[in-house]
Amino acid sequence: MAYIGAQPKLGNFQACDAITTSATATFNLLVGGVAIFPQTAQHCLVSLNGVLQAPISSYTISGSTIVFASALTSADSIDFITILGDTLDLGVPSDGAVGNTQLADAVKVGKQTIWIPAQAMTPTASNGCSTLQTVETTSGRPDMNVLDFDKDSDEHAQFSVAFPKAWNAGTVTFQFFWSGIAATTGVSMGLQGVAFADNDSIDTVYGTAVVVDDDAQGAVEELLVSAESGTVTIAGSPGDDELCYFRIFRDVSDSNDDMAGDCRLHGVKLFFTVDAANDA
Repeated sequence: MAYIGAQPKLGNFQACDAITTSATATFNLLVGGVAIFPQTAQHCLVSLNGVLQAPISSYTISGSTIVFASALTSADSIDFITILGDTLDLGVPSDGAVGNTQLADAVKVGKQTIWIPAQAMTPTASNGCSTLQTVETTSGRPDMNVLDFDKDSDEHAQFSVAFPKAWNAGTVTFQFFWSGIAATTGVSMGLQGVAFADNDSIDTVYGTAVVVDDDAQGAVEELLVSAESGTVTIAGSPGDDELCYFRIFRDVSDSNDDMAGDCRLHGVKLFFTVDAANDA
């Protein structure tokens, strides 16, 4: 049986042994011939002569005995006394006893994602892709806001991310979301990154690119989502309070890139890992 909160120390419900009534108000509580000690009167369900009794006003508990408010007679019948399990008192944690490690199950630590839409990217000054294009599907339906990457040469766009301090400053992975012009053929997209701290020169080489392949499946206006990439190592030894630049590009020299038309990039989903509860 599932429980909300701590599981009762005495397990589930326990039925007391049958009690033969007599001209007294006090009776021993036994389970299997062994005395049982309910935590309080509220931990007992008591039925007398077919009527459930109210704790405290109708009966109280003293150790392993039940004491009725009025003496019974031999004509009375105690239908049942059921003992509810005692709960475990966990107490109150001391100050400073709960930190990031203890909060790990209650907060989002681990793998996280961030969405970078095409609207947040810009073509690079050299060998850049198209500027942001708005492609109408049908009037009144979603327009596609995309960057077009040519089929004949590698074209690039860039974006930047200031990750939270909770980021572990490790590798990232990515997926690209796109639409194709020619169906059932492939596109290869690569990503590389570099990080800059305060006073670093931005005139620095990107890290090694990681490429992901994906295939178009049908209509020109169909949304396509690549598999998650391998790990992308960001150059520049990233850390807290740094700005990471990323360059996304179409790798037309890849043997799997054989689509005879532009790759329309909708955006990129970045995966990264956090190892702290907050940005303190």
